Amino acid sequence: MRLFPAPSVVKQQNLPVFSKMTEIKQIQASPLYTTQPMLELPRRRSVRKLHHFALTFLVLCLLSGWLWWSGPDNVLNSQVSLGIPKNNKVRLEAHIMSKCPDAKDCLHDLVVPAMQRVSDKVDFTLSFIGETTEHDDGVSCKHGPPECLGNMLELCAASLYPDPKIYLGFTMCLTRDYGDIPDKDLVQDCALEHSIDFDKLNACVSSDDGYALGLLRKSVERSAAANVTYSCTVRLNEEIRCIRDGGAWKNCEGGSNVDDLVRDVEQLYRQD
Repeated sequence: MRLFPAPSVVKQQNLPVFSKMTEIKQIQASPLYTTQPMLELPRRRSVRKLHHFALTFLVLCLLSGWLWWSGPDNVLNSQVSLGIPKNNKVRLEAHIMSKCPDAKDCLHDLVVPAMQRVSDKVDFTLSFIGETTEHDDGVSCKHGPPECLGNMLELCAASLYPDPKIYLGFTMCLTRDYGDIPDKDLVQDCALEHSIDFDKLNACVSSDDGYALGLLRKSVERSAAANVTYSCTVRLNEEIRCIRDGGAWKNCEGGSNVDDLVRDVEQLYRQD
């Protein structure tokens, strides 16, 4: 779905917000991504602890000497084999509108299942498409103020809970019923499902300092700077990887399946 100028503008002073609710007990939801259980190494017992210590010390000395003589390049290359995590993750970004049907298909069919498989190799960002209005510091959204509020809810979730397992799951939950965004019951149910504090979410969106609107403006400006106008646009390392528009995949060089995106992420990760 492509952006076009819309007459509906959201300003901080007239944002629709949820009314204060009674205290809700949060439930522990299942995580979006499955994780492998930690393996606990069995404890070894030996009466010859001194011999073991000496042997370990000798191995460490030999290993340190080998790394020193190998030079800096080999030291960096050895990090993977030594179990040291890589710092350079692949940048994966999805640009959406919260009330867009193409965003629903894009997240459900491509982004979320891909993240379930390569989240440990990805630096993920969820960005939004709209237009800033410079005369009043507002934001214009294609589907009106309700979409702007939906965008801010999802950005607040990402701000409060930076782990994509949480905020991307929450976003996907809302997007399944995108036509109802920002219905209070929908937001409440999705917040409970993903262990998000509804009151904190509500406070973020309705804060007097305009924090949520600032998040949305910054996100919209980011999409504009990348020349992204279609919801949903998926970018990989700041290059357009695939577009979902009008119920069809477009400009998906390399394929539009989950396996295709996972393959590209893993290839880029190995190159880094």
